[in-house]
Amino acid sequence: MEWENFRRSENVEDRRGDSQYADAGGGGGRGLGIGAIVVLGVIGWALGIDPRLLIGGAEMFHSATKGSQTQQAPSRPAGTPTDQMGQFVAAVLAENEDVWTDILPSQAGVNYVKPKLVLYSGSTRSACGGASAAMGPFYCPNDQKVYLDTSFFRDMKEKLGGGGDFAYAYVISHEIGHHVQNLLGILPKVQAAQARASSKAEANALSVRIELMADCLAGVWAANAQKRNQMLQPGDFEKAVNTAQAIGDDRLQSEAQGYAVPDSFTHGSSAQRVQWLNTGFKSGEVNACNTFAR
Repeated sequence: MEWENFRRSENVEDRRGDSQYADAGGGGGRGLGIGAIVVLGVIGWALGIDPRLLIGGAEMFHSATKGSQTQQAPSRPAGTPTDQMGQFVAAVLAENEDVWTDILPSQAGVNYVKPKLVLYSGSTRSACGGASAAMGPFYCPNDQKVYLDTSFFRDMKEKLGGGGDFAYAYVISHEIGHHVQNLLGILPKVQAAQARASSKAEANALSVRIELMADCLAGVWAANAQKRNQMLQPGDFEKAVNTAQAIGDDRLQSEAQGYAVPDSFTHGSSAQRVQWLNTGFKSGEVNACNTFAR
């Protein structure tokens, strides 16, 4: 993936190293590894705590207490970072902007509204609550921003067996997939259905479907980006597949606790994640990503 030649998005809010955003609102699980977060997810359901997963390979937790609000940090002016990692993220974001601006109106009849991507280090605030690096990347529908501590990419490579520029682009594009779901009105409907669910297993199953759809939409983006500029090099897509396998619920749970609990899955198994990423990539069509129909 020759990202050096790509346009860079200016919709990046860089909070890295800024103390006003740190220690922001209880980013539950700060300092814990990804496997530990998954285990806490299982425990959370057992105790009646709502692990409100906003995505990535880990979970973002909030207390089930109603009416509590987290103060959101003031937005920093968006722009294009100047460091190598920031430039890479801005290039991937720009490619998502260009692809979705082009295909979403024609394929789904909806105009694409560009989200902001927040880079942070350690912890930060979002309109969905406190965030920490241990949670992994996530999308917050309340402020329509993607939150990313790029240390997750290091963890992908060193702890999860995934890595490479296109694998990192897949992770970012998965989160943009949630933004697309939000624009299509799917995300709020699923969240409402989860609130009405008769069991934790039913709510989890809905979460799995929304996550697999985001994987598929990441594949749709990749297919159309490849048509636009032939960005993929040999082995790039295989790296994304390896990453999808690495962050499947079954693999993460087995590594963390020695066994998997399917009813507690919130993202889908490794096989499911690979299946839907491939479905999106082979079709290049949003309507191929209806994970609720299968």
